Amino acid sequence: MKVATGLAQGYSADAHLAARAVAAAMAKADLAIAHSVLLFLTQEFARDPHPAILAASKAANCTQVMGVTAAGIFTDEDWILDSPAAVAMVLGDGVWLEPRSAGSHEDQVLSLAAPPSLDVAWLSQPGLRFGGVSGDSTGRGPFKVWGSGKIASGGRCDAIIRGAHGAIDVSQGIRALGAPAEVTAVNGHDLLALGTQRALDVLSQELPLEVRELERIPLHLLMAGVVFGEPATAVADGRFRLTPIIAANADDQSVTLSTRLHPGERLFWAVRQPAAAEHSMRGMLDRLAGRVETPRFGLFFPCMGRGPYFYGGVDRDLELVKERFPGMPVIGFYGNGEIGPLQGLSQLFQYSAVLGLFSEHV
Repeated sequence: MKVATGLAQGYSADAHLAARAVAAAMAKADLAIAHSVLLFLTQEFARDPHPAILAASKAANCTQVMGVTAAGIFTDEDWILDSPAAVAMVLGDGVWLEPRSAGSHEDQVLSLAAPPSLDVAWLSQPGLRFGGVSGDSTGRGPFKVWGSGKIASGGRCDAIIRGAHGAIDVSQGIRALGAPAEVTAVNGHDLLALGTQRALDVLSQELPLEVRELERIPLHLLMAGVVFGEPATAVADGRFRLTPIIAANADDQSVTLSTRLHPGERLFWAVRQPAAAEHSMRGMLDRLAGRVETPRFGLFFPCMGRGPYFYGGVDRDLELVKERFPGMPVIGFYGNGEIGPLQGLSQLFQYSAVLGLFSEHV
């Protein structure tokens, strides 16, 4: 197995950046011909990424090029958010990406999508999906996805990783404010009641005194966590799905969420904090290290809300991966949604980080 990454940064969205990134990776991996290439480009390439894809294909001497344009990209070398850049990972000598036509439930499926192309049927297809959604915090923008060297007209693509054994996990990175409570009343996206109390009352009671007034509640940092399985241990076990809060409504003391809930589900309020996210990330790395003894490469998909802006100018998540697995090639992008496993099913996450680590087959 030969895997390596490359990065190239410039002043304009020039196809030569893609060629340079691939050439750097090819030199590190000591490859003349790559089996597959992952190519991630910054948003400046979104209008027409085809020249860059073609340049990457030529530099790698292969046509199996897969990737996206994104608001931010990175490798184990560095992260880029504010200028045109290209990052690449080349795969060769026994490991490759195979375009997915059909597969089994055991397949590890790298899945990339633009926001408008997501649907439940696609996520529910057989295979253990992981990856990211290309897009900015608004979910809009001219973001592109490609596979097999061609722009994906449907806005999404997937591939099975062959020749490697992998383990995938998710860091949701929040601090729970209270225990899960039963959803007892809803109206569309509005959560009306938890147990016998109005939803906003429960949320306010669990917040610090100084931010309990409606105009002070930091909605941009708060989430609702919908749990799966036994509620008492769901948060500790990571058996929950986060849902952003859209609004807090004083008139009926309801809370508007981004997804619809149903009576009988269990929900807890949570806050996004750098310290909690770092703690969650360390726990995820511990779990993965126990499943993949000597990883040869990593594919990492954090939310834009979990990148350098969240950590005060450094990408602490990426730093932790590099500290735990020094010298390991890593590539990824900051997205507007993360795809990963939960309770044996492929799920769409928010404000999370999905990491896949891969080693040679034993």
